[in-house]
Amino acid sequence: MSLMRLLAIPAAFACMSFPAPASGVPVPPTGKRIRLFNGKNFDGFDKFLRTKGVNNDPDNVFRVENGVIHVSGSEYGYIITKEEYENYYLRTEFKWGEATYEPRAGKARDSGILLHVTGPNLVWPKSIEFQMIEGGTGDMLMVGGAAMTVKGERKNSGRSNRFNKGPWQDVAGYRDPVNELEKPHGQWNLLELIADGDTVKYIVNGRLANEGSGSTPAKGKLVFQSEGAEVYFRGMELRLLKK
Repeated sequence: MSLMRLLAIPAAFACMSFPAPASGVPVPPTGKRIRLFNGKNFDGFDKFLRTKGVNNDPDNVFRVENGVIHVSGSEYGYIITKEEYENYYLRTEFKWGEATYEPRAGKARDSGILLHVTGPNLVWPKSIEFQMIEGGTGDMLMVGGAAMTVKGERKNSGRSNRFNKGPWQDVAGYRDPVNELEKPHGQWNLLELIADGDTVKYIVNGRLANEGSGSTPAKGKLVFQSEGAEVYFRGMELRLLKK
């Protein structure tokens, strides 16, 4: 086998390791691949807990187990990227654990991905949230003064429900009786996010769940939350859009 063919093989596998989008939602051309989570430790992230501040996690609310991030949910906080990002396609997988904690003990399991995070570390920093909650994953929230136009309405606070969302109850294990996008409890769910300029699209298990435009801010750090429920993350990769 020629040297050129041998050199081409690793490159081919590198491309294969970042699968094509799972949905029919078109993704703009992408370039550089960034692996946010290396599968071993929290290099590239800081930790923040409401009562303990930055990088002080004595109870291991966040830990790595067999290549997966395990979030106990026992205290509000998050892991936050050290770098800011704009114009990207993000994909990650999550699944719920069993435990819930006060002030959300017995309530719908809750977490989320915050994008375009700016400003100081707070439990809810200025950002736009890709809501993860039983019965409502794919909802969009404006946090801390961030703003977005969703379904023709300009919002700088509150929630915009995902498309075709049914009635919701704040109880553990709840599933949307009309349009549930999550897989059954304990299975992995694929989340995809497109941040293209000031537009944002949320995709849950291959289905477009929400979208908005006119995002302010339109760039920032990424957060993965601990919010009273046990949850697991894996993957956490993005590709920068070609601009």
